[in-house]
Amino acid sequence: MKKTRNATFDDSAELSILFDEYRVFYHKESDVNSAENFLKERLQNKDSEIYVAETDGKLVGFVQLYPLFSSTRMKKYWLLNDLYVNVNSRGKGFSKELIDEAKKLCRETAASGILLETGKNNEIGNQLYPRSGFELYDSVNFYEWLNLDF
Repeated sequence: MKKTRNATFDDSAELSILFDEYRVFYHKESDVNSAENFLKERLQNKDSEIYVAETDGKLVGFVQLYPLFSSTRMKKYWLLNDLYVNVNSRGKGFSKELIDEAKKLCRETAASGILLETGKNNEIGNQLYPRSGFELYDSVNFYEWLNLDF
């Protein structure tokens, strides 16, 4: 049976494996222990909202959103920072269901919208997001400053 739901602290061990796969997809070194600690901290501190997709009692995907605020809109805004579905479970609608959970959260919190970023070479994501109602916002430049002291 296929379903999506809020992640719980009890999901940490299984979710950390998916989170590690996600990070490896983005060319980071595998580190399941640190992934689990990171997720436990997010859940414990309620820093983010995490939804999981599961089938037959096994986690197969997740979405993680962080709260932001839009000064110009004077409202909450959500950053869809992480969306991942295990390779063996892709093409079965889990990503769309997880995005639907994100949209539901947006509505329930009276947020003005959801922001996300994906690589230009992420062919699946660049097809999925427009089909899910997201619009490519290319009228601004995106800049990043990294603190290299750590």
